[in-house]
Amino acid sequence: MVTTRDGGASTAPYDSFNLGDHVGDDPVAVSANRARLAGELGVPADHLVWMEQVHGRTVGVVDGPVAEKLEATDAVVTARPGLALVVLVADCVPVLLADPESGVVGAVHAGRVGARVGVVPAALSAMADAGADVRRVEVLLGPSICGECYEVPQAMQTDVERHLPGSACRTRTGTPGLDLRAGLWRQLADAGVARIGIDPRCTNEDRTLFSHRREGTTGRLAAVTWVEP
Repeated sequence: MVTTRDGGASTAPYDSFNLGDHVGDDPVAVSANRARLAGELGVPADHLVWMEQVHGRTVGVVDGPVAEKLEATDAVVTARPGLALVVLVADCVPVLLADPESGVVGAVHAGRVGARVGVVPAALSAMADAGADVRRVEVLLGPSICGECYEVPQAMQTDVERHLPGSACRTRTGTPGLDLRAGLWRQLADAGVARIGIDPRCTNEDRTLFSHRREGTTGRLAAVTWVEP
């Protein structure tokens, strides 16, 4: 599932269903929003697995509730039913992965830097180690900033394209851009993943979603995957 910014306890500029605890929002409001998320998923609050996302490629593997968020981690994998893996974004690509036969699931924070250094292949490898078969894995590339909105310097575009082929594009004004979902789609397909869905919403354009590029100081939406116990 993917949340929107509506229906929470946070006030502007985090209004209102902000789930990020690192963006300057009132901790009481964030706690209330996270409790609401757990309630909507029907899981205990301590069964939500959070990451300290740092734009890297470290993958955490968990087999039970985690008391604190996983330090310096941008992907998490589990084979334990009932654990809800959470990735927070406000323009980066949230990637949700699942092998329905083995029950192995993963959640990945794939921003420009993480996608460039291979966080998604790292997550696929960890899933395989946990018993998944890449040929059975199903993926959702969630809402993120689209290529038409994501303007970058030419040198940056060239560098990312070298590491993530298929990501280079032109913005709607004709300047160099990056379409990370397009690059990740190609990367996943090349890895043998056959079922890849894309949520087409652009965080920069859709005001029901948080966008760091549009707003600067803002909240974070969540993409969550789990296996029913």
